[in-house]
Amino acid sequence: MFSIFLVGIPVILTNMLLQSLVSVWCIRFYIKRFGEREGILAGVLALFGIITLVMLGNLAQIAIWGALFLWLGEFATLQEAIYHSGVNFATLGYGDIVMSTQWKLLGPLEAVNGALMIGLSGACMLAVLQHHIRKQLPG
Repeated sequence: MFSIFLVGIPVILTNMLLQSLVSVWCIRFYIKRFGEREGILAGVLALFGIITLVMLGNLAQIAIWGALFLWLGEFATLQEAIYHSGVNFATLGYGDIVMSTQWKLLGPLEAVNGALMIGLSGACMLAVLQHHIRKQLPG
């Protein structure tokens, strides 16, 4: 059981750092590029860009977990490992593919990681949207 945490916690911390960097970078990028622009098009482009970037951050985290599962020998192909990782990260929990008893508890760890990181992604997008809406309100 201790080995689960020795393997899982560094991956969680890596993913938290990655998503934090992506989120902060996105908000800074928005403020520099779109912070003063007004209008619907500027808002749509800014939000679309932020959504794309945070989604790429989440997909990178799924790939990191998938690579770990492949490295641990849980899956024969990277595609299968990433599929399983995506199901865990998104907290879907299909159960059509399960890991060995030795590493099975990594699934819930990834699900907690995914829930937190997807929540952070949503907060980042909401911050940009709220800022844009505030700019549109009369003053």
